Amino acid sequence: MSIFQKRLKVLRNAPVQVSCVLFLIAAAVALLWFNSINSVQAVSATTAQVRFVGDYRIGIGEWQPITEDEHISSTKGDVTLRGIFQVYTPDGEYISPLWANVPIAFFTDHISVTIHEGDKPPYIFDHENPLYGISACGVDWTAHALSEDNTEPIEILIHNPHHFGNENAVDDLISGFSIWHNIDFEKNQLDRGKIQRNIGLFFMIVSLCLLGTAMFCTLLHIANSRIIWTIGAAILSAGGYWTYYAPDVSFWSDSVANNTTFLGFSMMFYMLFVCILITHFLENTKWISEIITLAAGFLDIMYFLLPILTGILFYDTWWIWIITQTITNVVLLYCLLRDFGAANNENRFVYGGMALLLIAFEADAIATLLGYWQGGFISKHVFALLFAAALFIVLRIIPSSINAASKAKELELQRSRLEAEKSILEAELKESRISIMLSQIQPHFIYNTLGTIERMCLKDSKKAFELVRNFSLYLRGNFSKLGSVTPIRFTDEIQHVEHYVNIEKVRFPDMCIEYSLETTDFVLPALTVQPLVENAIKPGLMRLEKGGSVIIRTYETQTHFCVEVKDDGVGFDTNLPVDEKKHVGIHNIRGRLKAMVNGELNIESAPGAGTKATIMIPKEDIA
Repeated sequence: MSIFQKRLKVLRNAPVQVSCVLFLIAAAVALLWFNSINSVQAVSATTAQVRFVGDYRIGIGEWQPITEDEHISSTKGDVTLRGIFQVYTPDGEYISPLWANVPIAFFTDHISVTIHEGDKPPYIFDHENPLYGISACGVDWTAHALSEDNTEPIEILIHNPHHFGNENAVDDLISGFSIWHNIDFEKNQLDRGKIQRNIGLFFMIVSLCLLGTAMFCTLLHIANSRIIWTIGAAILSAGGYWTYYAPDVSFWSDSVANNTTFLGFSMMFYMLFVCILITHFLENTKWISEIITLAAGFLDIMYFLLPILTGILFYDTWWIWIITQTITNVVLLYCLLRDFGAANNENRFVYGGMALLLIAFEADAIATLLGYWQGGFISKHVFALLFAAALFIVLRIIPSSINAASKAKELELQRSRLEAEKSILEAELKESRISIMLSQIQPHFIYNTLGTIERMCLKDSKKAFELVRNFSLYLRGNFSKLGSVTPIRFTDEIQHVEHYVNIEKVRFPDMCIEYSLETTDFVLPALTVQPLVENAIKPGLMRLEKGGSVIIRTYETQTHFCVEVKDDGVGFDTNLPVDEKKHVGIHNIRGRLKAMVNGELNIESAPGAGTKATIMIPKEDIA
């Protein structure tokens, strides 16, 4: 058994492979759950709460009181907070103003913070300031301790250099004020993001399993490997988004700029792979979806290059990307709607799921613009809902594709064997044609014919002329048919027979050649009838004392065309081995008949009773 056959045998056990993948995923889930319930981070830190009590204003507008759950826009101008920090118990009971030298935590979502405390120099936390470099754009936590007890109002200036995407940055800053006790605070933040981070890691583990399967399928040239690649890449991108949008990202990945970049890459690649996936399933409008998806991919590359080639921040390209992605989504929704009516139930389910992903994206984009929420809230939940369906599709595709590849490879091997056999047979046919021609044009035949022509030139120039003409046509027929690889018409073959017979009748005028051609509308290999007639004349009739006859007959049955060459010569014993030097190329004729028209050659003979050779050609094989 070859190595490939062994691999095919393994591939036929596709359910076993699927079970292994499912077991691997289940083991990953179990490991994540075990770590969650046994981790010390599962115990939330119970620290005092900090609230900022006072007023705010946007730009140079009027001061307004800060109230709980009130939205303060961060995209309509600089925001100034004026007031004091107050400390509360975890149950919400007031304790006192914030004490001096107690670090307070600030959560900044692409904003800069400047704290003015009396006449003291301001504290500036400004990752967004160009002096820090564009690489500092991102989400981060920082801490600052007031130099005195916070009994007198302080001012906090919040500057947002962006105009889209972090509408709720001020709300998050105010709600995130906390006392930063190093271990307790960080532990609390890690606990907050643990579930989302673990979900993202789970998706990434599953995606790596799928991508490994896709590579396996690609190496073995298994169909549908492209869709497995696409689904795996989409899940990997979604997992990256879940992970890097977790609120604790800055505690386990302190590269602020890279966190922003990975987050942007994840959401852009996720939507691109969703578009590619939609294009894969569409049928009637595939060309439209391919064009719009290609354009979306090209624009994504431009968004990646703009921060490198210009001073534009990558974060500031996101709103442009959302606009272009929205246009792409609208076109793809149109394509899905067009194909939905003509699709079967299974494809309708797929189209509905894909449309849901696009609609969820648009809902999140509008909510982010208006400040209702941010972070792909709906898209994450819709993706989680469709995740199981995507796995179901992949796990159905893999076994069927493996089985199809196995059968296709077997067919390919069979085709290769047939082509090899055909090549060998063609070589044998070519050799047989050369052998037949050479056997027919024996030197003694040429000498005898030329000698007859010489005598005729002296006695009867007209007959000499006819003999020369027949001899030249006979030679031309032999040479022209030598390279023939396809069957010829019977009428062409019988003409070649007539040229040969006309030559022999000059030498043996007392023999009789009869034609009984009931049908001529069929084809057969070149140089098949003439050698049979030659065998009938030379070994058959030439050994008689005088005369003799050869009958060339054609007829048809319901299933075959038949050519019969019968002589009343000396005959031979069919039980004895045939001398092919005397009986010209019988074996070669049989081989060419079988290969070219699936025909047969049967010979009946007995000593003293003549010989009958019959060619039988099936009608369906030459239709």
